[in-house]
Amino acid sequence: DVQLQASGGGLVQPGGSLRLSCVASGFNFSRYPISWVRQAPGKERELVATVSIRGNTNYEESVEGRFTISRDLAKNTVYLQMNSLKSEDTAVYYCMGSRGIQYWGKGTQVTVSS
Repeated sequence: DVQLQASGGGLVQPGGSLRLSCVASGFNFSRYPISWVRQAPGKERELVATVSIRGNTNYEESVEGRFTISRDLAKNTVYLQMNSLKSEDTAVYYCMGSRGIQYWGKGTQVTVSS
C-alpha cells in the first residue's frame, strides 16, 4: 500500500517554528517530486513547496525565505521547516508525490495563534 504519513503539526505562536515530516512507503520515493500542499478553512488547496528528485526546490511566494523543504532518500522522508510563522499559515498541511499520478497522505494541522 502507498502511504504518505505527515506529522509534526501543532499549535504555535506567531513568529514560532515547526518542522513537518512526511514518511513515504509503497512506491519508488526517489523517483517522485514531493510537495507540501496546505488548505486553510474555506480556501482552496495551495501548493507551498516542492522538492524535485534532484533536490531542486520551489516555494510559493508567501513562504519564500521562511520555509525550507528537504528530502532524506535514506529515510524516505521529506521535511518542511517552517520559521517565522504567521496566522495566515494556519492550515492542514498535506504531503503529495506527483509523477503522472498523485499520491496523497493524510494531513497534519498547523495552527498559528497567540
